[in-house]
Amino acid sequence: MREELDSANILVVGGAGFIGSHLVDALLAQGSGQVVVIDNMFLGRRSNLASALDKGALLYEQDAEDALSLQEIVSRHNIKVVFNLATKALNYSFIEPLDAFVTNVVVLGNLLELQRAGAFKTLCHFSSSEVYGTAVYEPMDEHHPYNPTTTYAGGKAAADIMLKTWVSMFDLDAFIVRPFNNYGPRQNWEPPLAAIIPLTIQRILAGEKPEIHGSGSQSRDFIYVSDTVDATLKLYRVIAPGQEVNISAEGNISMQNVIEKIAEQLDYKGSMVKKPRRGADVDCHNATNGLVKSLIEFQTRSFDDGLGSTIAWYKDNII
Repeated sequence: MREELDSANILVVGGAGFIGSHLVDALLAQGSGQVVVIDNMFLGRRSNLASALDKGALLYEQDAEDALSLQEIVSRHNIKVVFNLATKALNYSFIEPLDAFVTNVVVLGNLLELQRAGAFKTLCHFSSSEVYGTAVYEPMDEHHPYNPTTTYAGGKAAADIMLKTWVSMFDLDAFIVRPFNNYGPRQNWEPPLAAIIPLTIQRILAGEKPEIHGSGSQSRDFIYVSDTVDATLKLYRVIAPGQEVNISAEGNISMQNVIEKIAEQLDYKGSMVKKPRRGADVDCHNATNGLVKSLIEFQTRSFDDGLGSTIAWYKDNII
């Protein structure tokens, strides 16, 4: 029987980051036992957890690649459930490809070995749509083949395979959620590791021109961060050990259109800078929510609505 989240002590690995901090807030809002965060602050920010820390969450600024530190934290707080969001930004894999790959594997390996030793009961691991590479068929479901094109994505794919083999061999209660392209408040806006939406917002707010890399026809399936968190907490109750479930908004949109929508909402009427296409860039992500909707009640915000909330947050927080 899986632990109820409203009574379990929970560890969120990478919980000071973008998605992780929103997950921490949601766990506290719905009621839980002690919520503990470990984050090496690679992209995490203490400010992301300001409200959560006021409400009793604990933050360890340590690295989950250190197995002994991780073990000590799990033991000290009698952790029952772990959510693993530790990773390094996709853009970082072009700077330090090996480190970007290894982080995904080492952190999850440490957690799986702790779980195998009985240190905690349930593990929810966050994967990424990047493991699929460019769509070989549309819409993309959970049977889509892995075809990672960056070492970030390769490390994510390797971690997913690790989890499934540990579950198969040792009967662990561990599963995979695979969000597509998240956006929303708190996503990193600072180059060189910024994502396209916050980076474009930041540039326009700073009086700079937005950039389009390549043709701009590359497309993604963007999902608002709180929708990902909501789906994850609902899936926790019903997803089977070893199962992997995609989470998307079924809202495929081109990079050109994304930047145009941001410009429109910010009343930017200037030109855009054209730059060469980034190497190893994915051409298309276009998902189906068939499986997730068969498991839980799931609805998502429209992209325009979510983008409006996102822009409002950056206006309040970075200028």
